Amino acid sequence: MSMIETKLAELGVKLPDIGASPKAAGNYLPFVTIGDIVYVSGQISLNENGPVTGKLGAGFDVEQGAEAARLCAISLLTQIKIACDGDLDRLVRVVKLTGFVNSTPDFTDQPKVINGASDFLVAALGDAGRHARAAVSAASLPLGVAVEIEGIFQIK
Repeated sequence: MSMIETKLAELGVKLPDIGASPKAAGNYLPFVTIGDIVYVSGQISLNENGPVTGKLGAGFDVEQGAEAARLCAISLLTQIKIACDGDLDRLVRVVKLTGFVNSTPDFTDQPKVINGASDFLVAALGDAGRHARAAVSAASLPLGVAVEIEGIFQIK
């Protein structure tokens, strides 16, 4: 088990078997590696029961949104593990996240929602988890999910 996966286990997180990870839902790749940079396609909020759906500002609260964002971050790390041929310790740092929050027009706490992913990555990776970020509103997201996050990562 990698050092990062040991830390994840301490946080109560086990990454899914990389053979069972979600595949791209269309004519695109789950990630693209160029040199030491990995661009991971948007990961939607999924748990063991399927998509985590909801609209922030319409019955879905910030805490629920932050948990949905945390689930996206776990999926991002799963894709990085695949990009690193199963060796998550090749991850050098999180470079940037772009988070999309399914929210009503008057909802303004998108950053608090995406903090669920940012806080998780810092807890799991320490300083290597600190990153640049954008948190934006979306009128809707695929399958009605609450959050979708894409990421840029540096590997070795």
